[in-house]
Formats: sequence, C-alpha cells, structure tokens
Amino acid sequence: MNDPLVTAYQAREAQYAALRDAALAHTTQLIGEAGLKIHNITGRLKRPESLADKLRRKPGRYRTLEDVTDLVAVRVITYFESDVAAVSRLLEAHHQINWEHSVDKSMMHDPDRFGYMGVHYVVRVPHQVEQFVLHVTEPPQHYEVQIRSILQHAWAEIEHDLGYKSREAVPREVQRRFYRLAGLLEMADEEFMALDRLSRDYAETLPERVRDEPDSVFIDAQSISHLLEVSPVRDLDEAVAGALGVPLLTRWPDLERPQRLATLLHYVGVHSVGGLLGELRRGRADILDFAARLLPRLPEAWLPAGGVRPGTALVNHALLRACANPSLNPQEIIMALDMSGVLSAQQLVDSVLDAYAGVIGAAGPDPRHT
Repeated sequence: MNDPLVTAYQAREAQYAALRDAALAHTTQLIGEAGLKIHNITGRLKRPESLADKLRRKPGRYRTLEDVTDLVAVRVITYFESDVAAVSRLLEAHHQINWEHSVDKSMMHDPDRFGYMGVHYVVRVPHQVEQFVLHVTEPPQHYEVQIRSILQHAWAEIEHDLGYKSREAVPREVQRRFYRLAGLLEMADEEFMALDRLSRDYAETLPERVRDEPDSVFIDAQSISHLLEVSPVRDLDEAVAGALGVPLLTRWPDLERPQRLATLLHYVGVHSVGGLLGELRRGRADILDFAARLLPRLPEAWLPAGGVRPGTALVNHALLRACANPSLNPQEIIMALDMSGVLSAQQLVDSVLDAYAGVIGAAGPDPRHT
C-alpha cells in the first residue's frame, strides 16, 4: 500500500471516521423525524487495503481523495422495496446530490440485467454534518448513502462474497441461475409489500368489521388489540379492577400480550370475535365472580404490576372454559400466559379449580386437583 492516496487516507482516517459518525447520526435523525419504519442504518469507513485495491483496478482515475466518493458510506436497509423510494425522496429533499456519481440501480429494467440492487447516492456534506468536520484542514466534501431493501441487501452481500461484480465475471453456465435468483428476490419483495398492504388494510377496516360482522373476524393479535380498547372487553376489565379495588393498567407496555391472549382463546375453542363477544355478554356475572374469587388467591401473579392488566376478563373467561371442559388443562393456559415461576404450576391450577368450584357450587373435589 505505497500509493500516496492510501498514505494520505491513513493519515486522515480519524477525520473520515468523524464524518461517518456524524453522517450516520444525521441520516438516522432524518428518517426518525419522517416516521419511516426501516430495518437498520449503519455507517462504514473504507479500509485502506480496499482503497488500495480500488486504485490498482482503476489506475489514473483518482487524483485526490475527494475523487474517491465512497470512503465514507451510510447504509439504510428497509423492510420493503417500496420504502427504498420513500427514503430516496427524503434524502433528495435534504441533500445536494452528486448525480454524476449517483445511480438508482433499481431502475435498470433490462430483462437480462445482472443483480438486484438499490439506490446509491453521493451527497455533499450538509451543514448539519459539516460542523463536525469544520476543524479539519481540507475536510471531506462528500459521502455515499446506500439504500436497499433487506432482500436487495442479501443479494448484494452474497454477490460480493462470491466475487461477482459484473455479468462478465460470472461463468456463463451459472448466469442463468443468477438471473432466476434475481427474479425470485424481486417477486419476494413484491409479495412482502403486498402482505404489508393487506395487513394495513385489515387493521383499518377492523373496527367496522367487528361492529358490523363480528362472526367473520378471526381471533388474532390485531383483533384482540382492538377488543381490549372497546366494550364489552374494556367494560369487563374495568369491572374486575373495580371489584378488586385496583386500577386497570390501560397503558401496560406488553406488546406480546394480544398474541398470548389469542393463543389461549384458541386453546379453549374460541375462534371468532362474534363468538367471543356473545360468550362474554352471557357469562359476565360468572366471569366477575370467578375473577373475584381467583385473583385474591394469586396476588404474586398480578399485584406487583400495581393493578390488573388489559385482557384480564379474557384470561378469566378462558380459565372458566378450561375448568368446565375436562379435556382441557388449566395448566396449558398458565403456560400460554407465561406465568411460570410466579408460583408452582400445581399451586396455580389448584387455585383456579378452587375458584371454579366456588362459582358453580361444586360439592366434591375436581379430579384435576392435587
């Protein structure tokens, strides 16, 4: 590595590292303020040996370090290909783009194009970043921003690892497989985007469908999340909390709870929102009676939170159904709710069965009791 440009780069490597960190922070802030949901953002500094290799491969092309536009790079990895365009528009609005050295490889629509790439911009250091390198003599003027979807990134990384940087580098007998793979990844990206649209459409229409066609709505994490906010689930939760003299923790931070509630409802045979709502209305008195008997027996399981969590009525309803059906095991619900470690599994089951016996007025012990 005797090239004078490599030597100059090594002498200024700390300056370029400062630019990388500032550019990464600036890009992260822009994307965060825009509310774009992405996979990750990373910064990269070109290794001296990589620079030396680049200079060897393209002799005479680079006269100064400013001619090498990718010494500092920020990489934005999005979940979907459509988000690549959104991030691109954001960067174009906040940066001066060097179009001569920038390329939107996603726009290469030749049927036999090689690779499946994203967008590479060379941007002039914006004033928000410039302040971090003003103290430097001859501060860097540009850096690169790469924008790819996860699948585009997977292609680029594997392609780079195999050493295939152009169509000419690929043996003819394997070119066809590369084209097929690029097509498959492109189709996968489109399918993921379609799934994302369907998920968002489902969430938007969910309140109306729960109101007008509850029997057609399946019990899942999204429908449970909605039900926790509305009657009769919210009303029952508040009634349980009132009976216990504690607050309902409406802002409880547990993103996995709707999924766990959906899992336990499926286990006890409740699959549609319409069926669930009907059962809650018919069994309201028994649910409240059961919760009032059970929860004081298990303060270790819920009281450290300072109140009852949203969905407590659904939990007690599921436990009631499990107790009423000898083929169901209350212990399965305890496992689904991730309550292991609070008390022994048998202690929990015994408390559930005792509370159930009080609700139905059972005269003899339940065979599932210890």
